[in-house]
Amino acid sequence: MADPWRYSAQGISIALRVTPRGGRDEIDGVEVMADGRAVVKVRVRAIAEGGEANGAVTELLAKSLGVRKASVRILSGVTSRLKQVAVDGDPGKLSEALRALTT
Repeated sequence: MADPWRYSAQGISIALRVTPRGGRDEIDGVEVMADGRAVVKVRVRAIAEGGEANGAVTELLAKSLGVRKASVRILSGVTSRLKQVAVDGDPGKLSEALRALTT
């Protein structure tokens, strides 16, 4: 299975599947979608209104990966459960941290 993240010069880009109102803020591992794409499963307590869930997702990723909140931004899927998120930083360290969080 391929990793659900790609490397770039600035950091990494992560494919996410977000569950708002998930009961807790947590990274739940990696899931393979029906079309074969791998995504990181994320759940947040926040509701999907007014950008609350997106804010909770960026905050959770920043805290989990040890980067500033400003280093995490949503590239696509702002109104969807499936999102593409960019995280700025050392790609190697970010990848190691993600692998530890998703296994």
